[in-house]
Amino acid sequence: MNIHEHQAKQILKKYGVVVPKGVFAFNVDELIEKVKSLKTEKFVLKAQIHAGGRGKAGGVKILNNIEELIKASKELFGKKLITPQTGPEGKEVKRLYVEESTNIEKEFYLSCLVDRSSSKIAFISSDQGGMDIEEVARKNPKKITTTKVNFNEKISKNDCEEIIKIFNLKDNLRVEAISLIQSIYKMFLSTDASLVEINPLILTKDQKIVCLDAKINFDDNSLFRHPDISKLRDLNEEDPIEAEASKHDLAYVKLDGSIGCMVNGAGLAMATMDIIKIYGEEPANFLDVGGGASKEKVSAAFKIILSDKNVKGILINIFGGIMRCDVLAQGVVDAAKEIKINVPLVVRLAGTNFQEGKKILNNSELKIISADNLGDAAKKIVEAIK
Repeated sequence: MNIHEHQAKQILKKYGVVVPKGVFAFNVDELIEKVKSLKTEKFVLKAQIHAGGRGKAGGVKILNNIEELIKASKELFGKKLITPQTGPEGKEVKRLYVEESTNIEKEFYLSCLVDRSSSKIAFISSDQGGMDIEEVARKNPKKITTTKVNFNEKISKNDCEEIIKIFNLKDNLRVEAISLIQSIYKMFLSTDASLVEINPLILTKDQKIVCLDAKINFDDNSLFRHPDISKLRDLNEEDPIEAEASKHDLAYVKLDGSIGCMVNGAGLAMATMDIIKIYGEEPANFLDVGGGASKEKVSAAFKIILSDKNVKGILINIFGGIMRCDVLAQGVVDAAKEIKINVPLVVRLAGTNFQEGKKILNNSELKIISADNLGDAAKKIVEAIK
C-alpha cells in the first residue's frame, strides 16, 4: 500500500525524523487558511499523487508570497499530472501540500527496502540526491552504495557508518545522520514497511539534516496489524476495479488484452497469461482468487472481469490443492447463472476432485467449454472469441 508524502512525513516525524513544517488540504480555500500557521518567507507547493517525477511535471513549485501561492494552487488543483510513473493517462491532483521553504546546502539520496534475495534490509545511499537520481544510477553507479543489514531489533553503529559514508559528513553531522538511520530502521520494522525513500535528504545551510521529500510503501499482508496505517489508504489513487477486487480479497491487475483470466495461484496465473500470448491473444487481466473460492468470491471475480469492456472471453484455470475442484465448479455454475455471462467461457480443472468438478460443469446446461489441459484451454478460448 502506498501513502502520500504528507502522510509519510507525519509517520517519520513520530519516530524522531526531522521534516519541514507543512499543511495539506483537499481544496484551495482550506489550504490558504491552514497556510497561515506557517512561518516562512517562501512557500513550497506540492501536488499529492502516488507517483514520482512530480517536480519535472510541474507538480512542485516554489512561491514567493501568498498571492503566488493562491494562483498556483488554483492552477494545480484538479490538474492531471503526467510523469514517467503515471503513464500517459496521468493522475488528477485531489489534494495539495504546502511546506515552509528550506535553504539547501547539499542534497543526498537515501532509501531502505526489503531485499528478498538476501533476506536482509538494503539501504541505498548517494551524495547525488534530487530529481535526477535515475540518471546518476544509469551514468555514474559508483556514486550509489548499497548496504545490506541483517534483521535485528536495532541497527548497529557500524552499519549506520557504512550507510552514511558516501555522504562525507563532518563528525557532528555524522552523529545526526546515524540517529536518522536508526530512526528510519525502527520505523521500517515497527510499521512493516516495504520501502522508505527520501529524495532528497538535505543538509541545510544552518547545518541540519532534513527529509525534504518522503515516500513509504507498506506490506499489504501486514495491514491487519496496523489499522492506523490502513486508514491512510487513498482509493482515489488506485484503479477503481483493482480497489473493488481488494475488497473481496482478490489479487487483480488490469491489462490491455481481450481474454479475462481467473486462476488460483500467482505462478499459475502467470503461466496462464503466457500461454494465452503463445496462442496469439493477450490477457485482459491478472486475477488470482487464492486458495479458497466461495460462490461469492467467484461471483465477484466474474463481475470484475466483465466490468472490463475489452473482455471477449474468459478462461478459468484451476489446480485443486487446498481448493476442491467440485466446490469451485459449483461456485462457477452458480455465479454464471446469477450474472448471465454473455462471452465464451472455457474452464480447465486439475487436481483434487477434478472429475467431480467436470461433471458439475457438464450437467449445468450452461455454455461452458471444458478443457483437458492448459494448452487445450488456451487454444479453445482463442478459437471461441474468433
